[in-house]
Amino acid sequence: MKERELLPDLFRTEYRKIVSVLCYLFGIEHIEIAEDIVSDTFLSATELWSLKGIPENPTAWLYTVAKNKTKNYLKRNSLFEQKLSAEIRYKAAKTEEIEINLSAKNIADSQLAMIFTVCDPCIPNEAQVALALNLLCGFGIQEIADAFLTNKEVIYKRINRAKEKLKAANIKIEQPALREISNRLETVLTTLYLLFSEGYYSISQNTTLRKGLCAEAMRLNYLLIENDTTNKPAVNALLSLMCFHSSRFDARTDEHGETILYQDQDETRWNRELIEKGTYFLNQASTGDQLSKYHLEAGIAYWHTQKEDTNEKWESILDLYNQLLILE
Repeated sequence: MKERELLPDLFRTEYRKIVSVLCYLFGIEHIEIAEDIVSDTFLSATELWSLKGIPENPTAWLYTVAKNKTKNYLKRNSLFEQKLSAEIRYKAAKTEEIEINLSAKNIADSQLAMIFTVCDPCIPNEAQVALALNLLCGFGIQEIADAFLTNKEVIYKRINRAKEKLKAANIKIEQPALREISNRLETVLTTLYLLFSEGYYSISQNTTLRKGLCAEAMRLNYLLIENDTTNKPAVNALLSLMCFHSSRFDARTDEHGETILYQDQDETRWNRELIEKGTYFLNQASTGDQLSKYHLEAGIAYWHTQKEDTNEKWESILDLYNQLLILE
C-alpha cells in the first residue's frame, strides 16, 4: 500500500489512541499540547515516508516518534516543573524519565477514561458528540461539519467551547469510581446513542461518512463492554440495538440514495453476521434486573430483522413500544 493510501487509515485509527494516552498523562488542560505532538508525528510520517518509503511496522514507527517528540517537548519547555501534575512529576523524578506508555492495555484504559471525560454533563450533548468524533474517533473538523450538515466554523467553535468548559470545570481524565459508574454511564450511553443516530438517520447522501459514524459509535460502545466495570446490561442492549440497525443499513436506500420502505427491503441485503451479534448482545443484556430504553429499542429492532409477517411479531413490537412510552 502506498504512503498516501496508508496514512489516512493510520491517522483515523492511531491518532485517537496516541492523543488519548497523552491526554490521560497530561490532563485535559493540556489537550492542545497532546494534539500538536500527535499532528507533528503524522507530519513527520508524511515527509519521511514519501522520501524513504514506508517502515516495516508503521504503527510502531508512529508510537516511537510520538514518544520521542513528547519527551523532547517536555524537556524543551520545562513542563516538568511548570505544567505537569504533581503525580506525573513524582513518577518522573523516580524514574528520571517520564514514561509514554503506548501499550494496548494503557491505550484501552486511556480511551475509556477519555470517553467519560468527553461525555461529562458540564458540556451539552451536541458538543459531546462533536468532541467525541474529534478526539475519540479521529474525525477532522470538515468531516464533523459534513456529518452535522453545517459549516466548519460552527464545529470549530463548538469543540473549542467544549474543551474550555472541561478545563474550567477542572475535569479529570479518569475512570469514575465504582459508586459513580451507573450515573456517569447514562450520559455516555446517551452520547453514543446520539452519535450512532447521527449516522443512521442522517439525510446526508455521504454513505461512507454515515457508516463511519455508526461504526465509531459501535467501537466506543464495545470499549465499554470490554471493561468489567462498565460492562453493564444497558451497554450490551445499546450495542445490540446498533447491530440490528446496522444490519439493514445497505438495504435502506437504493442506488440513488432514496429511502426504501421496510416492507420493500431486499432481505438478502441484510447483514446476517450483525443480526447474530445483535442477538448475542441482547441475550447478554438480559442478565440484569433493570430495563432500559435500549433494551426495549433493541427488542423492537430485533423484530424488524425477522422478515416473516406474523401476529407474534407485530404484537411484540406494539407491546415494546407501549413499554417504551411508559418508561419515557
